[in-house]
Amino acid sequence: MRILFTTWAWPSHLQAMVPLAWACRAAGHDVLVASQPELTGAILRTGLPAAPVGRDVDAVAAFHDIIFPPPSAQRPAGGGPRVFGLLAELAEAMAGDLITLAGRWRADLVVFEPTAFAGPLAAAALDIPAVRHLFGTDLMSVVGRFLPDVLAPLGAKLGLDAVDPFGVATVDPCPAGLQVPVGSRRLPMRYVPHNGPGTLPAGLPAPSGRPRVCVTWGTTLSRVDPGLFLAGDVVRAIGDLDVEVVAAVTPEQRPLLGELPPGTHVTEGTPLDLLLPACDYVVAHGGAGSLLTGLTHGLPQLLIPRLPDHQRHAARLTEAGAGLVLAAPAAEPAAIRDHLAELLAKPDYLAAARRLQAEMAGQPSPAQVVNSLESLLVEPGASRPQPSVVTVEQ
Repeated sequence: MRILFTTWAWPSHLQAMVPLAWACRAAGHDVLVASQPELTGAILRTGLPAAPVGRDVDAVAAFHDIIFPPPSAQRPAGGGPRVFGLLAELAEAMAGDLITLAGRWRADLVVFEPTAFAGPLAAAALDIPAVRHLFGTDLMSVVGRFLPDVLAPLGAKLGLDAVDPFGVATVDPCPAGLQVPVGSRRLPMRYVPHNGPGTLPAGLPAPSGRPRVCVTWGTTLSRVDPGLFLAGDVVRAIGDLDVEVVAAVTPEQRPLLGELPPGTHVTEGTPLDLLLPACDYVVAHGGAGSLLTGLTHGLPQLLIPRLPDHQRHAARLTEAGAGLVLAAPAAEPAAIRDHLAELLAKPDYLAAARRLQAEMAGQPSPAQVVNSLESLLVEPGASRPQPSVVTVEQ
């Protein structure tokens, strides 16, 4: 089976799909990852083969305008979140080349992350199954009524009558206790953290008996605007609590931390999955990768989200009882300190995080989900494009 994975050029969306892509390859299937040229290096660093398609789009600038909209900003036709304008532009930038690639490579199946609409467009054009791969809660199902208007103009250009943005099935790494209803048949999968390459944290002090808090702010917000990077503010806000603090940042983020309280330990470029076993709590921005990695280790979390998807992830965590949330623009030091103190004091948050951890551990492994993908090709309507030749980067 030839399985084409696709995402637009945002590294965290790629990382969520890497464990399943490798499971498919380990099962003997041909795997190819297609994205905009900007993401080629990141794909190759996962060890998977890459195929650049389409053109790059300045998503960082677009996200800045979404968070700080200029007075003249217009919502996309048909309403819906402002981010749909960016997602439509990304789909148009990739769709034509992706269709050509999928046909030449003789793809049997397209696996796409839920905001990469070029994926279902390409699958529809070639009459092959498309499967969504979530990276967090199913944000698209929540706003699904707007998606036909987002996809219709590009679908019409490609000669497609209708495109299903939810695919024939949805690979879902979230535990059911965290997830919202998904947009197509759910294929639950155990979350396997892939936070990028790195090594075990060096120089981390031995446990002192005090709670250890990891403060991390992902990679998105500092790229969009340094003012959105609150990790240093958080560390200073909780500096007088009886806790150990570890700030997990990228080398580029280190200067953004500013002056930190004595005793703060800073790790640069350490994958969270390697760091969190030595921690007890997480304070973060609400990104899906850090949230699910924290739950993999059963850690309660204090989240201070700013982007709409971060806000929705954070809301679901609090509804599940495994954490607390503060609104980012209004997050004052005293509020941050008080909320973390509450998280530390009440064991119910830890119990809820452990329940979600157990639920995640009980979901099928990526290797088992490969069997579900294989079964899609024996279902009625599955077809395969004619062979040709394509060059990819390995």
